[in-house]
Amino acid sequence: MRLIDLHCDTLLNLYRDNNCGLFDNSGHISLKKMQQGGALAQFFAVYISRNEMKTMDPYEIFQGVYEVYQKEMKKNKDVILPAYCAEDVEKNQSSGKMSAFLSIEDGVAVSNKIERLSEFYEKGVRLITLTWNFENEIGFPCSKDEKAHRLGLKPFGFDVLDEMNRLGMLVDVSHLSEGGFYDVAKYSKKPFVASHSCARALCNHQRNLSDEQLKVLGDKGGLVGVNFCAGFLREGAEYSAIEDIVSHTVHMADKAGVESIGFGSDFDGIEDELEMKDYAGYPILLDALSKHFSQAQLDKICKDNAMRIIKDCL
Repeated sequence: MRLIDLHCDTLLNLYRDNNCGLFDNSGHISLKKMQQGGALAQFFAVYISRNEMKTMDPYEIFQGVYEVYQKEMKKNKDVILPAYCAEDVEKNQSSGKMSAFLSIEDGVAVSNKIERLSEFYEKGVRLITLTWNFENEIGFPCSKDEKAHRLGLKPFGFDVLDEMNRLGMLVDVSHLSEGGFYDVAKYSKKPFVASHSCARALCNHQRNLSDEQLKVLGDKGGLVGVNFCAGFLREGAEYSAIEDIVSHTVHMADKAGVESIGFGSDFDGIEDELEMKDYAGYPILLDALSKHFSQAQLDKICKDNAMRIIKDCL
């Protein structure tokens, strides 16, 4: 039990398929595969899908996926338990159980109602990705257009940032515009995360972080989770190669500091083929990374860095 992964979209898959369960399924993540891969804790995102938003309010989507999460946690309580802080992870581990953190991908679910944050917190949400690929009440998404990419947080976005800091929720800047990133870096009272992002210097995709962003994130004590999606690893790629994941991990550790690197696989949100196949393939990736990092450094990337920011922020 040595891995903490900051992002997956597994819950939405379970929500869409009532016959699919968390313990065993054909996706990238199941409890069986997590055990095989060596999972300590997984952040499960409630992704506010634009497909579902055609017929449902974002809050309704959250509620529906949240009910699935609750059901799966109860059904599998002998294997995995919800966690709300670092102490919960340690307690669960001591009893041989994995931990689940609940997150939300796309702050559109807040819907310009600041009180929603307290409600989400009470339901167990400990991380919110401020935007997805569309503008919302909080701010603007990353963009290929340089002018749009420089747009920062909206006034409500600053309120959300303050309230998340106060409550003890991780602020996630993956998908956020570069202007929004720098607003979070400047005004957040606590470290922040880019839960599933890669290095723009190696793959010029708007979702990836520049070397300067990586340096700022590291200086602020933040954490970036390396994304395994092929298109963020290599331009035009449709195959997620382990050597590319390793290259991004090495580069980002050089720019942000090894203390600011973790994993944010984006499992079950990736449509391309992966060399490591699924969560059970993590040991293959760690073996490849061991050629570039010491055991102590690898421990930091696998779990220690994530545990540190969980302790700092939650």
